[in-house]
Amino acid sequence: MRKKVDERIRTLIENGVKLRHRSMFVIIGDKSRDQIVNLHHMLSKAIIKSNPTVLWCYKDKLDISSHKQKRSKQLKRMRERGQLDPDKLDAFSRLLDVGRVTHCLYKDSERILGNTFGMCILQDFEALTPNLLARTIETVEGGGMIVLILRSLASLTSLCTMVMDVHDRFRTESHSEAAGRFNERFLLSLASCKACVVMDDELNILPLSSHIRSITQVRAEMDTEGLSEAERELKSLKDDLSDDFPVGPLIKKCCTLDQGQAVVTFFDAILDKALRSIVALIASRGRGKSAALGLAVAGAVAAGYSNIYITAPSPDNLKTFFEFVCKGFDALEYKEYLDYDVVKSTNPDFRKAIVRINVFKQHRQTIQYIQPHEHGKLSQVELLVIDEAAAIPLPVVKSLLGPYLVFMSSTVSGYEGTGRSLSLKLLQQLDEQSRTKATGGEGSLSGFLFKKIELNESIRYGSGDPIESWLNDLLCLDVAASLPNPASHPLPSQCELYYVNRDTLFSYHKDSEMFLQRMMALCVSSHYKNSPNDLQLLADAPAHHLFVLLGPVDESQNKLPDILCVVQICLEGQISKNSALQSLRDGHSPYGDQIPWKFCEQFRDIEFPNLSGARIVRIAVHPNAMKMGYGSAAVELLTRYFEGQIAPISEADEKVDVEHSPIRVAEAAEKVSMLEEQVKPRTNLPPLLVALHERRPERLHYIGVSFGLTLDLFRFWRKHNFAPFYVSQVPSAVTGEHTCMLLKPLKNDELEVSGSDELGFFAPFYKDFRMRFSKLLSDKFKKMDYKLVMSVLNPKINFKEAGSSGNSSDGFLKTLDGIVSPFDMERLKAYTNNLIDFNLVYDICKTLAHQYFQEKLPVSLSYVQASILLCLGLQELEFSSIERQMQLERGQIHSLLLKVTQELYRYLNEVASEEIEPSLPLLKERVLEPHNVSVDDDLREGAKQVEEQMNKKKKKKGSIDSELEQYVIGDEEAEALQHSKIFSSGIVSVKSTNLDKSTKKRSNDKHSSSSKSKSSKKRRA
Repeated sequence: MRKKVDERIRTLIENGVKLRHRSMFVIIGDKSRDQIVNLHHMLSKAIIKSNPTVLWCYKDKLDISSHKQKRSKQLKRMRERGQLDPDKLDAFSRLLDVGRVTHCLYKDSERILGNTFGMCILQDFEALTPNLLARTIETVEGGGMIVLILRSLASLTSLCTMVMDVHDRFRTESHSEAAGRFNERFLLSLASCKACVVMDDELNILPLSSHIRSITQVRAEMDTEGLSEAERELKSLKDDLSDDFPVGPLIKKCCTLDQGQAVVTFFDAILDKALRSIVALIASRGRGKSAALGLAVAGAVAAGYSNIYITAPSPDNLKTFFEFVCKGFDALEYKEYLDYDVVKSTNPDFRKAIVRINVFKQHRQTIQYIQPHEHGKLSQVELLVIDEAAAIPLPVVKSLLGPYLVFMSSTVSGYEGTGRSLSLKLLQQLDEQSRTKATGGEGSLSGFLFKKIELNESIRYGSGDPIESWLNDLLCLDVAASLPNPASHPLPSQCELYYVNRDTLFSYHKDSEMFLQRMMALCVSSHYKNSPNDLQLLADAPAHHLFVLLGPVDESQNKLPDILCVVQICLEGQISKNSALQSLRDGHSPYGDQIPWKFCEQFRDIEFPNLSGARIVRIAVHPNAMKMGYGSAAVELLTRYFEGQIAPISEADEKVDVEHSPIRVAEAAEKVSMLEEQVKPRTNLPPLLVALHERRPERLHYIGVSFGLTLDLFRFWRKHNFAPFYVSQVPSAVTGEHTCMLLKPLKNDELEVSGSDELGFFAPFYKDFRMRFSKLLSDKFKKMDYKLVMSVLNPKINFKEAGSSGNSSDGFLKTLDGIVSPFDMERLKAYTNNLIDFNLVYDICKTLAHQYFQEKLPVSLSYVQASILLCLGLQELEFSSIERQMQLERGQIHSLLLKVTQELYRYLNEVASEEIEPSLPLLKERVLEPHNVSVDDDLREGAKQVEEQMNKKKKKKGSIDSELEQYVIGDEEAEALQHSKIFSSGIVSVKSTNLDKSTKKRSNDKHSSSSKSKSSKKRRA
């Protein structure tokens, strides 16, 4: 039976075509696919000009195949089984065959960026994410429609409890119940969208879309030629510049007046050729920024620019840019293959994206893509184009600027990276510097011209499009105006940290929405990369929680307080040992629990994942309250809260009272059919903000953080006693930063810790990390800035408190065996005395550097001296690189290095002396004691003895000395001498009669020896 379609549906479609506004239809029911033909037919009749193209997005399976032959067989089988109405089948087949339908999987939705369709069909609602919703809806042109197909639901409120595919990523082992807050807010927001109609599969309008009752037809204001006022101004601009080359042919490719004026501004800077201009193009999504840049670059090639570089977070972002460069070449009558070549990337990560265009019509010219962190390749650049600059970290964008022409574009609201740090900080700084008179000493950015262009008019659809406003509000895309300046800046000590109840935050109440918009605006303005998916993570993830830092709240004033800081945390840990072992065996880590899994992987420790902790996902401070201590105050209050210093931690094992979410919007609706169901926001909600002392904290063992490693960020977290345990060896391809994870143990009586180290159980792991990091400095981290390396290592360079003796610490070096040889010591001694060159001791320098930064050499050095030792010994840099980094002369470096070596040699020499001394022989120690007799008494005693000896000699006159007494001649010898004869030789022979035996023996021995001598003489003869 044929049924007449509600006229309000037809009116909504026709009004959208006249005003170039999009319309949206949500169809609920199993037969919703049959109504797509009717809606497509009504849209075709309203447009008149052409049959609208269709984009059909799905998860993994279509009810009807997208392949023509397979579809015909499939429809034939379904008709034979009686599952299809032949009339409806013919109409649906005709739509698929003639309607120019493009089928796309959700996972391949990136390939549709830059394309435009008249109708977009979204099925498989459970697979939708905020990113997919924004990406697909933004492809629909003005006057088109978006159709969202849902299966049969018992009630609209059952949509809030639907399990989404993305919830699998939100669940962890300890937090498995994902909430449906985002779907609840999505459903409630449909009622506020004036161009959205919620229907059943028979096109009956549901009460949720009661606003459509008062819809009336509108009339578009056009002139006799069918042009609006903006189109007339654009036509006038094209006519005025039609004779100017090359801007005339290029301006004809522009679709809006804003875009045309942007191209003219770009071309003025190109023709100026001062190479000191920076032109920034700021706009929301879908305003034609990339197209304007592409046309401007084509004009720069025609103007003679040779070296043009283009950078963006990814080559995929440059599809539209290169497309309009080629369109600009076509307008300038450049022929592909004859005048220019297009080169595609061979990198599989870039998916054959265009990375270079070589132009050779006049002379060699190049348009080359480079990655954002490759600013070292810009030595010969004449024009640099930075597309999607808001998605690039601010320090990287600053490093890309230089003494050349710079074109910059940024999406300040949209789904491609909605960071406003670029427009709020860099552009403001550039504007101020360009206004002041250049002095010549302000650096490379002094004396330049700065221009800023804003595009407000959309290209795909007309201004004031209600779908754009609804999508911006739903996904918090255009929140720049939602961030008011703080009324005051109280002292950080006067501020308080509050817990945010997410049930109330995403309830779609007026005040809650305003608070949510301000929170997201603060996050967007403080972070370089944001995604709509972050909003769903914030709403539905069970382990995520929100805190805000507010100043003193005056309850008498009925207004929302100023948000100074937002902290988002994620509870992690409580993983079983079996899961940890399984992860180590498989080499794969599940979603979530980033710090426990990375810790387990790095140290092969299965005990740590069982601990509970919190990871700070982001901490965002109001852009007008930076560097005032609010971030530090939030971290300190959060640490004290989880340590139980603000609210006591209950000893019971019961769960902490977090958000209670069993009361859903379903309970606000009566149990009636969808045609009578009234869906309204909940009323029985808890307070939005809860003071910390009113909420019991979770029992945690640590707080961690993960971020891209930069010096300022690392010093901020190091100041709060966070210590690193992981730094990725491969830097990010987009930012060039290494991922870093830090951890801070909390005071907890559940862990037994030996020693009094402030790092507690984390101390041995931190020591191991420092050792591994120092060994990788000469390879993976060779290009890392020395200041950042010194901050990560955090070496002890002042040992004056430890004392001069090596016994004050067991970790100091006690022996040189196996570390420094005696020959090394001799070379060190010669170098310290300026006798040899540094090259002869360079190998020793590396060894000593590793020992010093492991705190085994207690030698006090200055920061500069330690930095030079680190650059030479650990990073193994050349002297020229050290000069460039430290801004020192070569002579200064050598002088400081000599002082370092002298200090190290002095300590090593002491160690060597202490090592040799125990091996030497020791003399017995003599104890000197005073004599009992004084010197005078001793002298008198000596004199007395001498006098006695002299007296004895006087009495023995004529006597012989006792030594000659044995030779005294007795009476018998005297008598014998009288009768003996004396020979002429003087020898007297005396007959001895009284000789002793010994005398005889001596005579016999003498006689035998004489006889032997005579016999030996005879034998010789």
